[in-house]
Amino acid sequence: MTSEDARPDGSGRRVTLAEVAERAGVSRSAASFALNGRLDQRLSAETMARVRRAADDLGYRANVTAKTLRTGRSGTVALVSDFVSSTSFANSMVRGALERLREAGLLLFTVDTQGDAEVEQRFLDDLIARDIDGILYASMFTRRVEVPASARRVPLVLMNCEATEGPAVSSVIPDEEQAGAAAAQLLLQAGHDRGIWFVGTFPPGRTGGDAWHAWGPMALPLRLRGLRDALQDAGTDLAGEVAIDDDWDVRNGFAAAQRLLADGVVPRALVCINDAVAIGVGNALRRAGLHVPTDVSLVSFDGGLLAAASDPALVSLRLPQVEIGRRAAELLLEHGEARVERLRMPPTDGASIAPPRD
Repeated sequence: MTSEDARPDGSGRRVTLAEVAERAGVSRSAASFALNGRLDQRLSAETMARVRRAADDLGYRANVTAKTLRTGRSGTVALVSDFVSSTSFANSMVRGALERLREAGLLLFTVDTQGDAEVEQRFLDDLIARDIDGILYASMFTRRVEVPASARRVPLVLMNCEATEGPAVSSVIPDEEQAGAAAAQLLLQAGHDRGIWFVGTFPPGRTGGDAWHAWGPMALPLRLRGLRDALQDAGTDLAGEVAIDDDWDVRNGFAAAQRLLADGVVPRALVCINDAVAIGVGNALRRAGLHVPTDVSLVSFDGGLLAAASDPALVSLRLPQVEIGRRAAELLLEHGEARVERLRMPPTDGASIAPPRD
């Protein structure tokens, strides 16, 4: 019995790789390449599909323990994150990684640490002891992270975060600065050249939301930089910034907009740090008798379900979460030189921007 024999079938014996190859009409090595997702062997998609059908028909299942001993690879990758898998904010990244790894014949383990460093270390030690082939280290929102030394003992790629030590570790992140510039361009193209406010800065002494350990998001300074630079290139600037109280949510957006309106300001356009804040802002505008977009244009970031559910639908720069997960998995499979990749944030098809009313 070989190291690639499968578990017993209904007759009490193991289905062998040779039987799968015979059923599919290919060599044993070709069957092995197809079942292990070896994309470097120039097997056609039709051949790979035929081998997998044969394996399914025969009930073939790889002997993972034997394969690990023989190759030193377990066929598994771990996704270690803070809140990605356990919240609805960024778990599309998991789907992107899962899809790409599945194409390569690899399994994905996911664990969330809730931002607890001790829990994270325990998970990492346990996963590495299980001979995982690599780690995708992910953050719910874009931030700089100090990568634990133990995570570097296997191939490693960061998702939605950057290492504090720079590009020594590969990472895939959204291009937040490009998104800020894109938000400005959308308003400029609609004719907005003044009266543009930004909603979502933090008050003095606060670096982030309490629910997320007050971690400082990279998105805020980068989006603001892109927004300001694009407006300045067009000969204008932000009219001002409005701080939220403590987090980027609907309640804070509503309160921030109410304060702005109470000061007698009637903005022409508002750029909101995310969709939740924008919905709160829109509610405050409606309560004040102002309509989006005829009186005030709104543009935001994230491009998730909230943007589509808003009335009118928000024009929002979409976080490419599925693409981040998929590209991070590809970098892990490639084993190439460390680098940082920034993926474009495209605008959603919303209806919250209109020419200014003079």
